[in-house]
Amino acid sequence: MDQIVVFITLGIALVLFIWGKFRYDLVALAALFFLVVWDIIPAENAFTGFAHPAVITVAAILIVSKALENSGIVNVIVRLMNRVGENKFLQIGLLSLIVAVASAFMNNIGALAILMPVAIQLARKHKYSPSIILMPIAFASLLGGMNTLIGTPPNIIISTFRGQSLSEPFSMFDFSPVGIVITIAGLLFITSIGWKLIPKRKEGEDGSNLFEINNYITEVRIVDESDLLGKNLNEVDEISDADLVLIGLVREERRVNISNYYGKLREGDILIIESDTEGLKTFIEASKCELVGDEKLYPNAEGSDDYVILEAIIQNHSTLVGETASSMRLRSRYEINLLALARQNQTLRKRIDKVTFQSGDVLLIQGREEDMSAKMELLGCLPLAERKLDISKPTRTIYALAIFIASIAMVVFNILPVEIAFSIAAMAMVLIKILPVKNVYQNIDWPIIILLAAMIPVGEAFETTGGAELISSQVIILSDSFPTWAILAFIMTVTMLLSNVINNAATAVMMAPIAIKIAEDLSFSADPFLMAVAIGASAAFLTPIGHQSNTLVMSPGGYKFGDYWRMGLPISILIVAISIPMILMVWPL
Repeated sequence: MDQIVVFITLGIALVLFIWGKFRYDLVALAALFFLVVWDIIPAENAFTGFAHPAVITVAAILIVSKALENSGIVNVIVRLMNRVGENKFLQIGLLSLIVAVASAFMNNIGALAILMPVAIQLARKHKYSPSIILMPIAFASLLGGMNTLIGTPPNIIISTFRGQSLSEPFSMFDFSPVGIVITIAGLLFITSIGWKLIPKRKEGEDGSNLFEINNYITEVRIVDESDLLGKNLNEVDEISDADLVLIGLVREERRVNISNYYGKLREGDILIIESDTEGLKTFIEASKCELVGDEKLYPNAEGSDDYVILEAIIQNHSTLVGETASSMRLRSRYEINLLALARQNQTLRKRIDKVTFQSGDVLLIQGREEDMSAKMELLGCLPLAERKLDISKPTRTIYALAIFIASIAMVVFNILPVEIAFSIAAMAMVLIKILPVKNVYQNIDWPIIILLAAMIPVGEAFETTGGAELISSQVIILSDSFPTWAILAFIMTVTMLLSNVINNAATAVMMAPIAIKIAEDLSFSADPFLMAVAIGASAAFLTPIGHQSNTLVMSPGGYKFGDYWRMGLPISILIVAISIPMILMVWPL
C-alpha cells in the first residue's frame, strides 16, 4: 500500500510540475507533507533534506557565483567581445564558448545573466535580431554546466547519490571527460548549423530595438489636448499607423466593458492597449496621450530630470515574482515607475499595477539614472541594455579568483568535501566584501533550495518502499532483448524528456535511485547509469520551461514555445549519440 501511495503522490506531483499552475517548490512541499501525514516518511525525517549536502552545496555555489560576478572576472573576459569583427559565425561561436566555460565553474543561470546583455548589445550593434544569438548562448550555458561537479545542480545531486550508495561521491572533474566532448560537439553544431534553424524575429532597420516584444501591455491617459478626446473606441486604432490592440477602458477607477460600449472618450479615461515598443511610441506621439506611469517621482527635487527608461527582465529569483506593482509599492518604496509590461505569448487583461509578476516578464520602467543599477539588482531584474564593465578594482578580482581556485583545490585533493569548501569560499567572499552581506540571501534561489530539500526525503521514500526496484525490474526484462548501451540510452532519453517539462533537479532526484537499482540488478557499476542521468537531466533543450536559462531568453529573443525544439531536437539526438559511447569508454560497466 505504501508503494502505491508513493507512486500516486509522485504521479500527481509530476502532473503539477508539468502543468505549472503552482510553483514547483510548493508542489514538492505538498508531496513531502502528504507522505509524512501518511506516515511513509517519519516526521522526524521530514526536514532532513535541508541539511543534505546537495542542498548546502547548491546554496553555497549560488553565493559564490554572485560574488564572482561582482568581482569583475567575467567582465574581463567579456572585453574580448569588443575585438570581434563583423563575422556572425565568430560572434555566436565566441560568445557561446565564453558562456560555456563560465557555466562550468559558476551557476549557469548566473553566467547567462551576465552575458545576455552583451549578446543583445552585440546584435544591436551589428543590426541583426537578438533571436539569432540568445538561444545559442542559453544552450551553451546548459552544455557548459555538464563539465564539472559545481556546474549545475543535477551533477551535485548525482554525486551525492553516488556517495550514499557507493560510499564515495563523484569528484570535481569526474564529469569532464564526457562533458567536454559533448560541449565541443554541441558548440560546433550551434555555431555552424544550429543557429540557422532558429526562426528569425524581425528587428528594427536602425537596430534601435533591443528585442522584439509582440505584446507590451501599457496604460495611456486621455488628457485635455489629446486627439482622442470625444472619439469612439473604434477610432482609437485609426489615430495612427501603429499596430496595436485595445484591451480595456478604465473610467473613474472602474473597468468599462468595451465590447458593447459606444460612448465618447473623455478626459481622464485610461486606455489599456497592447503594442510593441515602436508602436507604443508612434501611438503616444500621434494621439497626444500620456503614459499613466510617466510621472515625476519628486518634481521639485534636485536631479528630477535625470530619468532613464529601460527594459528589464524579471529573473527567477526576483522578489517581484508572485507580487504586483501595487503590493511591491514600486513607486513609493523603490522610486520606480512601471510604464509597461510584456509577457511572452500571453495577453494580459488586468491593469498593469494589478498583474502578478512572473519570471521572464519584461518591464518597461523609469527611474533615476544614478541608482537604477542598484535597484535592478535589489529587485532581481536584469536590465536589457548595454552593461558597463566595472574592472576598476583589480585586487578584488584577484582575491575572488584566489578564493575560488583554493576551494576547487580543496575538493579536488579531497581536503574538504564540496559543501564545506564552497561554504567557506562563500563566507570568505562576504568577509572581504566582494559580495555585500545584505545581498547574500537575495542571491540564493530559494525555490530551488526548497524543491531539493523537499524532494530528497520523497525520493528516499520512493526507494525504501520498493518503487525504484519495481521500475528497475521492468527495465531488466528489456535487457534480455536489448544491449546495455540501449538501456543506457533509454535511461538518458527518459531523463531528458522529464527535464524538459519539470525542474532538472527534481528529475535527477527521481531518476538517480532508479538508475542505481537497474545497475545493481544487472550486476554492473552504477557509474555509467548515474552519468547517463546527469547528462539527461542537464539536456533540457526542447522547451522554454525545462531550464531557467531557456526561460530567461524567451521574451528578449521573441521566441515562441515551439521554437526551441527546432535547434533543441537535433542537439538532443547528437548528445545521446555521442555521450553513450563516451560514457562506456570512460566509465566501463
